Amino acid sequence: MAQRYGGKHSPGAPGTTKPPASGRPGAQPDWHARRPGRATARANLTFFFPVPFAIAAFAGDPANLLVKLGAVACLVLAAWLTREGLRAEEAYDARTTARRPAIPRKLFGAVATGLGLAMGGWAGAGLTDPAIFAVTGAALHVLAFGLDPMKDKGLEGVDSFQTDRVARAVDEAERHLADMAQAIRGLGDRALADRMTVFQGNVRDMLRTLEDDPRGLTAARRYLAVYLLGARDATVKFAGLYGRSRDAAARRDYEALLDDLDRNFTARTQALRAGDRTALEIEMEVLRDRLAREGVRAED
Repeated sequence: MAQRYGGKHSPGAPGTTKPPASGRPGAQPDWHARRPGRATARANLTFFFPVPFAIAAFAGDPANLLVKLGAVACLVLAAWLTREGLRAEEAYDARTTARRPAIPRKLFGAVATGLGLAMGGWAGAGLTDPAIFAVTGAALHVLAFGLDPMKDKGLEGVDSFQTDRVARAVDEAERHLADMAQAIRGLGDRALADRMTVFQGNVRDMLRTLEDDPRGLTAARRYLAVYLLGARDATVKFAGLYGRSRDAAARRDYEALLDDLDRNFTARTQALRAGDRTALEIEMEVLRDRLAREGVRAED
């Protein structure tokens, strides 16, 4: 009979606790909600494109060496710009409100790809072939990876000042979450990493709620500016202590802190959504009253 593999450091083993999901003790993280990043799957393959040019660079005169190494540099730059552009696009798509990327990295990556292929195909016999390579390479890059988002994504009926406030608050919260995840990853403990993933999901649930309705930012300001900052500082200190001593009591206290934070963030998110429903019910009731005063009936 097949048996599940496990060890003392595996999640669920004696001495470890299963991470709760959405503030519910004993539940498992929602792995189905995770998507593989395009940036680490597709764009990383482009780092192998300069290899033929790097090999050919040492098969000719010094001028050929210089041109081919320039092609390698352009293609490596294009691969890096493309990967960073895809990451920025994923962050843009994941948010309800977001500014367009300040630097169109994928567009610059297409230009660098065309320039690299032009330099790699240059043989000193004219500019026609390099120009064809440049246009073809840039066009294929755009077809493969697309263009960067070119406009801001916001909410209708919400002034830009409110939207900007939420965007800044979300950016700051994401930096705190990234610092916490990095500190926990350094411990090499899968159970703690899973627990941190659950906490990040609860915080991001609040962030998405605020992006849907920026008017709730004032009510959630304390959670993002005080509680989350304190959680980041506590995580960094815990990672330093636990990394040195593997203190079980410190781990229990830290997990209890995450449980408390989960419950508070979840409760506040539900309260924000309840406020949205109340506002919607009021708007609907006002509309019904106005229709009734104007003599509009359902049969009409």
